[in-house]
Amino acid sequence: MQKMNVESFNLDHTKVAAPYVRIADRKELPGGDTLIKYDVRFAQPNRGHLEMPTVHSIEHLTAEHMRNHTEALIDFSPMGCQTGFYALTLGLEPEAFLPVLEATFRDILEAGEVPAANETQCGWGANHTLEGAQAAVREFLDAREAWEVVYA
Repeated sequence: MQKMNVESFNLDHTKVAAPYVRIADRKELPGGDTLIKYDVRFAQPNRGHLEMPTVHSIEHLTAEHMRNHTEALIDFSPMGCQTGFYALTLGLEPEAFLPVLEATFRDILEAGEVPAANETQCGWGANHTLEGAQAAVREFLDAREAWEVVYA
């Protein structure tokens, strides 16, 4: 297979075993900081996916709640394939990122609403499901012991 410019296009999606968390990219910045991008994969590629209201709600919930646990989160964005998310962090190594992710997802299980799920703060405020987000996060947390195993 020809090497592509996009890291995830070089990942053999038929060989991974979701759910998992892996470093997808690492960039050293001119000022000495390091950007670390995580692939937070919920669903097995080409076998399952998250519904868009669930994706949208996990994005809002994580973007809000993760910042209660770290100042190193730059962005938490959904994958277009709806199988997971990318977390872009400022130097947050796996031994620090995984506990932050776990704590954030435990916060989501306790949440009573999706933050900013309204027309004023969101481009599609009606496209959310707290219940769907909590169910997906609960399943992801149930597989905590396997998060660092990318390939079966």
